Amino acid sequence: MGKNKSATKKLLKLLGILLFAMVVLAIVAKTAGWLDGDSGEVEVETQQAELRTITQLVSASGRIQPEVEVIIRPDVSGEIIELNVKEGDFVREGELLLRIKPDIYEARIDELNAALLTQQSRMEQARATMLQAEAEFMKNQQLYDRELISELEFLQIKNNYEAQKANLKAAEFQIESARAQLRRAEEELQQTVIRSPKDGTISRLAVERGERVLGQAQTAGTEMMRIARMEQMEVVVDVNENDIVNVSLTDTTLIEVDAYPNRTFEGVVTEIANSADVTGSGSADQVTNYKVKIRITTPHNLDQSPDRILAQDATDSEVPEFIPNFKPGMSGTVDIKANTVYDVVSVPIQAVTVRNFAEDKQESDEDGETSGVRSRSTDEDFRRVVFVNDNGIAKRVEVETGISDNTHIQIMSGVDTGAEVVTGSYRILSRVLNDGNPIKVQNRNKIAALGGN
Repeated sequence: MGKNKSATKKLLKLLGILLFAMVVLAIVAKTAGWLDGDSGEVEVETQQAELRTITQLVSASGRIQPEVEVIIRPDVSGEIIELNVKEGDFVREGELLLRIKPDIYEARIDELNAALLTQQSRMEQARATMLQAEAEFMKNQQLYDRELISELEFLQIKNNYEAQKANLKAAEFQIESARAQLRRAEEELQQTVIRSPKDGTISRLAVERGERVLGQAQTAGTEMMRIARMEQMEVVVDVNENDIVNVSLTDTTLIEVDAYPNRTFEGVVTEIANSADVTGSGSADQVTNYKVKIRITTPHNLDQSPDRILAQDATDSEVPEFIPNFKPGMSGTVDIKANTVYDVVSVPIQAVTVRNFAEDKQESDEDGETSGVRSRSTDEDFRRVVFVNDNGIAKRVEVETGISDNTHIQIMSGVDTGAEVVTGSYRILSRVLNDGNPIKVQNRNKIAALGGN
C-alpha cells in the first residue's frame, strides 16, 4: 500500500512539472507569434498620404496686458487728502482723481508774492536814484562843456550815472526772476490736483487717502495708480530665436487663456521686438527669446469700454454669445499662423523618422569583404525617411519635408498622394522596422473602407 501511494505522488509531481512547462512554452510561443502562423511579420498602423492645407504654427506662452496703460505718479510730494476713485472704476479724460494737501505750496506762493513786491519796491528805488544821477550828469555835462569843472570830476559823475542805470536793469531782472519762481510755485500748486490724462479703467490703485506720496521732477515719484484701456488687451509672449524668423507683422493667431479652458480666441501680431532677452548667457543653458505682442481681436471686456454695448440697444446678432473678461497678468498660450501652403502632399508627423544610411554602407562593405579583417565605419549619414507598405513589405523611402502643423507634415519629394505609409507604433518606427521587413497592417479594414469611399 505504501509503495502505491509513493508512486502516485511521483506521478502527480511529474504531471505538474509537465503542465507548468507547457504553460510557459505556450506563453513564449504566443509572444513570439509562433501560434499565429505569421512569424517575422511586424504589426504596424498605416495611413494614406493625401493633399492637405498645412499652416505652420509657432507656439509661445506669455501674459495678458492692456495695450495702453498709463502710470500715474505725482510731481509734488505731500499727503493725499482726497481720493475719488477705486480700483475698477471707469474714468474720463480730465476727471478728478485725487488731491494732495496744498498748504505748503499755498504758503510758498504767499512768500514769493511778498518777495516780488519787495523787488518791485527796490526797482522803483533804483529808478529814482538813476533819474537823480541822470539829472546831475546832464547839468555837469554843460559845466564841463564850458570848462567850469575838471575832467576828473565830470568822469566821476558820468560813471555814477552809468552805475545807477545798471542797478535799475538788475532790479528789473530780479523782478523777472521773482515772477518765474512765482509761476513755478503756482504750477506746483496746480499739480496737487491729479486729473485723468485719458479715458480708461483704474486697473491698479496703490494708495489710500491719508498716505504720503513722493514726487520729484528729476526722478520717478510714487506710483499711485494705473489707467488702462481694458477693452484693448494684448498678449506678450516670448518666441525662441529659431522661430522668430517665421513670424511677421499682421500674422493671425489662436489664443488659449488658462482662465477660459476649452475656448479659443483670435488675435493678430502687432509688434515684434528687435532686441533679444537672453537668459543664462555664456552657459550651456543659454536661451534667446524675442518679445512679440499679439492684439486680441475677439471682443472682450465690453462692460469696461467707453462705448459700452447695451443689450437693449442692439440686436441679437450684434451682441456676441460669449464675451470674455480678461484681466492683466492672466496666462495664455498663442499659436501664431506663420506660413500656409495649400493642397500639398502630407503625411502624419509620426510617419517621418530618421535612419542612418551609413550603417547600410557599412553592412554592404562587410558582406563584400573576402579577407578576415572587418573595417568599422564611424561615419553618420542621418536622413529623413518614411516606410511605405509595398504589398506587405516595408519599403524605406527617403523624403524631403516642408512645413508642419500639429498633426501633419508636408512632403516635398519622395511620396505621392495615395501611398500607404506606416504611422505607428512609435517603437516600431523608431527602432524595429527596417527596409524589406514583412509587415502586417492592424488597421487594414479601416484602410479598405477609406479606399472604397
